[in-house]
Amino acid sequence: MACVDATPDQVLAALDPEQRQVATALDGPVVVLAGAGTGKTRAITHRIAHAALVGAHDPGRTLAVTFTTRAAGEMRSRLQALGVAGVQARTFHSAALRQVQHFWPRAYGVELPPVSDQRMGLAAQAAHECGLSADTALLRDLLGEISWAKVSNVTIGDYPRLARATGRQVAGLEPAAVARVLGAYEAAKRERGVIDFDDILLCTVALLHEHPDVAEQVRGRYRHFVVDEYQDVSPLQQTLLDAWVGDSVDLCVVGDPQQSIHGFAGARPEHLLGFSAAHPNCREVRLVRDYRSTPQVVQLANRVLARAPRRRDQPAPLNLVAQAPDGPDPEFASLPDGAAEARAVASWFRDLHASGTPWREMAVLTRINAQAPALEAALADLGVPYSVRGSERFYERPEIRQALTHLGARAQQDPPGPGLSALRELLTGLGWSSEPPQGSGRVRERWESWQALVDVGCDVDPDEELTLGQLADELHARASLQHVPVADSVVVSTLHSAKGLEWDAVALVGVQEGTLPFVLASTPSQVDEERRLLYVGITRARRHLRLSWSRGGPGRSSRPVSRFLDGLTPATLVEEPKPRAGRRRGTTLADVCRVCGEGLRTGADRKLGRHAGCPSSYDESLLAQLKQWRLEVAQAASMPAFVVFTDATLIAIAEQLPTSSSELLAISGVGRSKLERHGDDVLRILADHRSAQGATLV
Repeated sequence: MACVDATPDQVLAALDPEQRQVATALDGPVVVLAGAGTGKTRAITHRIAHAALVGAHDPGRTLAVTFTTRAAGEMRSRLQALGVAGVQARTFHSAALRQVQHFWPRAYGVELPPVSDQRMGLAAQAAHECGLSADTALLRDLLGEISWAKVSNVTIGDYPRLARATGRQVAGLEPAAVARVLGAYEAAKRERGVIDFDDILLCTVALLHEHPDVAEQVRGRYRHFVVDEYQDVSPLQQTLLDAWVGDSVDLCVVGDPQQSIHGFAGARPEHLLGFSAAHPNCREVRLVRDYRSTPQVVQLANRVLARAPRRRDQPAPLNLVAQAPDGPDPEFASLPDGAAEARAVASWFRDLHASGTPWREMAVLTRINAQAPALEAALADLGVPYSVRGSERFYERPEIRQALTHLGARAQQDPPGPGLSALRELLTGLGWSSEPPQGSGRVRERWESWQALVDVGCDVDPDEELTLGQLADELHARASLQHVPVADSVVVSTLHSAKGLEWDAVALVGVQEGTLPFVLASTPSQVDEERRLLYVGITRARRHLRLSWSRGGPGRSSRPVSRFLDGLTPATLVEEPKPRAGRRRGTTLADVCRVCGEGLRTGADRKLGRHAGCPSSYDESLLAQLKQWRLEVAQAASMPAFVVFTDATLIAIAEQLPTSSSELLAISGVGRSKLERHGDDVLRILADHRSAQGATLV
């Protein structure tokens, strides 16, 4: 129950007007659109506490769902500080696993199969049976695709068709080959009698749908629901949430569509964006006051999103309003190659530290893991301490589990003397030393884990007054709350892993075409997600922000700065002259995208008059007519179809819909000779299309 020392007014007093709206909206569905740094966790935890204090909600029947164990631990800590006990703050998988383990034996007469921690081995077995190599990179890609299929409710039989329709690619394999691996993977699990991480949700959904009595018990247990990071919900998680909620109207979802960066893994921001339509009586609250970042950082973040192409059915992005004091302008740097870029970042961190910024308040963020080694080498060369952040949960790392087990066993003996000294002695026996090992890799990762545990011990007992038993109790308590330690070092992390975190100083590296957006981002939705990824990186910075890119390297052509920064960098750093509106003098190639207004860099984009990733306006049926006409002309003349007109030219024609010979001639790829041969036919097809469109509107 709530602490008697707290009052509803005290709980609400710490909130701004919009956060207070969230905390007091207790009578129906609520959707909170919360921008980066706007205090969404504060708003929802105070909502839970306020509801408990006024007697509107029973904390013991409240389920708060998050996406990471760290976030769940943070929520439990905040609720504990507010004096609220009994709330279940868990991840989707944690909550589901408790339910399915409890009810499965009663429903099916057998225990739930154990959850395997050997997914890589299962994938290797499946790949081998399908005649594929056991290359680690391939296995990781296959595991990612297996998870995507499960959380997207895609069956093995439907996978090839849906993979082709959505452009899914796995290491160049045909969709049918991937489907065979999916089938072999499921067979390997059955053979070993295990399930995997994603099966936890599938089993829970099946249990609740096949056994209404169990579903009724679960719904009787929980009546009040809060879902954090709702923009990352997958179709499978939404199905499970619907089964949990049932007919309850007390559902509060919180998210930021501008931080939806997990579409590749099955996340669907449409659940958040469509919540109001699905719940007509819901209340919508927008949190836009950014308490994290300086106005300079916030302005850049807003401008990056404001330049994104937007469909008519998409809502306008949340425009953050900075609440923090002014700070330095973001820095931009163009370097000749990746090694020079890494050295410059390391020097930037060293200078910031010399001026008073702690190492632990700095981070360098990359688009992919392959960018990290050069950064690690540069940081080590300059004596900058660093740690590499991975996706593995800290307290579930093997070396940390081993250390805590040994600590618990030794604490039972409770030897005399300071507990912190005993902890250092214990870790030394496991392989820890006061100085980091040379190089990188697994040895370095283990050392970083042990060092972080020592740092936690120092934070808990700075004066070394606790016994080993007392220290062990505190460390185990922190493990249960998932209080992840922060080492006194610069964090090296991917942009995806950095979501939800923040630092005083952030360096974003590799902000160039081919890296951000990533070279494999080909569809408009994929490019949109890459832009949001840059936005997430920018909004991790509280005060100091640096963005850099490398032009290439020996034997490589120059790479331009990311299109997402076109027009936002100092003029001296722009790799090419800034494009002017309109067309190039003496040619029909466009200089700027007619959709987003940003510069066009490739010949294909200039032919189209827009970026390939920007939304197109052409009618699919018209383009099909033009391609069919082109095929007939090419076959009659015994020539390849592209000789008549290229695809890019046909798309430009379908988009621009010229009505005269002069307008058709202005399109790149037409020319006078082709106009004379094919102009009348093309204009006739376009005129017939317009007539047909007009008839459908009558």
